Amino acid sequence: MLRIRNPILARLLSSSPASPIFPLHRLLSTAAAAGPPKPSFAIQEYLVETCGLTRARALKASAKLSHLKSPYKPDAVLAVLAGIGLSGADIAALVAKDPLFLCTGVDRTLGPNLAELTGLGLSRTEIACLVSLVPACFRCKSIVSNLPYYLSLFGSYENVLRLIKNNSSILRGSLAKKVKPNVAFLQNCGLGACDIAKLFIGAPWVIGMKPERLQAMVACAQGLGIPCGSGMFRHALSAVRFHSKEDVAAKLDYLKKTFRWSDAEVGIVVSKVPHVLVRRKNMQRRSAFLISEVGLEPAYIAHRPALLTCSLEGRLRPRYYAMKFLKENGLLKRDPSYDTVVKLTEKVFMEKFICPHKEAAPHLAEDYATACRGEVPSRFRFA
Repeated sequence: MLRIRNPILARLLSSSPASPIFPLHRLLSTAAAAGPPKPSFAIQEYLVETCGLTRARALKASAKLSHLKSPYKPDAVLAVLAGIGLSGADIAALVAKDPLFLCTGVDRTLGPNLAELTGLGLSRTEIACLVSLVPACFRCKSIVSNLPYYLSLFGSYENVLRLIKNNSSILRGSLAKKVKPNVAFLQNCGLGACDIAKLFIGAPWVIGMKPERLQAMVACAQGLGIPCGSGMFRHALSAVRFHSKEDVAAKLDYLKKTFRWSDAEVGIVVSKVPHVLVRRKNMQRRSAFLISEVGLEPAYIAHRPALLTCSLEGRLRPRYYAMKFLKENGLLKRDPSYDTVVKLTEKVFMEKFICPHKEAAPHLAEDYATACRGEVPSRFRFA
């Protein structure tokens, strides 16, 4: 619980009604009348005793607040935070996250920001959540100017909050230089407001990109056969994000050679699993295993790209060895396709193919677990 040193502020908080931002104007005037600075002020003790930080966190936070000579400004900030409904634990977490928040000017910065958010129709709970999420933004002169646009674009406060959690810079960035041009470009590509909102929430880094870079990335994604409205579109943008057109072409060529695919086949793979472009590790070993050992045709793999996303050591090899063991020992009633076996969850695979054979193959579960750790048990080695 907060222990505000100023008794006037403490009494005010204890009697504040629950209406949104009701005590704000009273908090501001009371904070101003708090009196002259105390002759001595130990910031580390203040952080522990008043803000509720642990000793370790207080020591770390105090390094950024060594210039404070009195509790005058921090007391005013804490009073406002408590006034909008933050608990003692919430405030302690906020101060630990952003110690400089205690230096925020209540009358010039924090107060006006809270009042403007109330004017937008946000509830006290919504404002408190926003303050806890991005406290540093509330140390700016104004963070409110961008919010009406985002509320309109995303349709709800909850959607805006999801975006802010991943990209708080949108509250301070320029709408005119990047955001609005990017939205207009995506609209010209055929995306509706709902599609754009989903894209920005799923890939929050897109919203603040330089327009020319976003346009190049979209052109690259479309060149891979992935239209803007596709569910794979944001994954395609992520896959080509740090790569030039030449880099992408080289990666496609690498995949074609490694898996012996045609242009059409590599196109099928990339359109379904764009991130295959950035997963070069183990691709040659994966190809050798699937084609040479399992005996799959390149075209079969191309039409079942999940085989490229599963762990080679953790899933592809162990399940192949387990199924081969069951088949060679006559323990399979039917012979499911390798692709079907690979896509099963671990729980379902164990229930269908491992557990039923405890008596006929008592070491199967142990051998399968060993194989999942990257080792090949002797019973799984076949001539």
